[in-house]
Amino acid sequence: MKLNHLNLSVTDVPAAADFLEKYFGLRKQPSDKKSFCALFDDDGLVLTLMKAANVTYPGTFHIGFGQESEQRVNEIYQRLKGDGFDVNPPQRSHAWTFYVQAPGGFTVEIAA
Repeated sequence: MKLNHLNLSVTDVPAAADFLEKYFGLRKQPSDKKSFCALFDDDGLVLTLMKAANVTYPGTFHIGFGQESEQRVNEIYQRLKGDGFDVNPPQRSHAWTFYVQAPGGFTVEIAA
């Protein structure tokens, strides 16, 4: 059994979808809707985004993108930092990891 579908409520569907596409390679299903977007990866994940007026996730809630190496984590960190995201450098905890607040109101972990 494999988890293959997740829905996130977000305050800005287009911005969140663009973020996930740009930094994590998800592919958007073409749509004119501003209130819904379906994104896909190569392993069968379907991540849907739905517009919500207010988004409040618990403090520890996040989604994660595992990377093949610590170098790849560092590269994504540098891209996000260079693009103006407020991110702390990767650190060693349960993995080589860092977190970023994504557009739309959710947190993403990047780890190897």
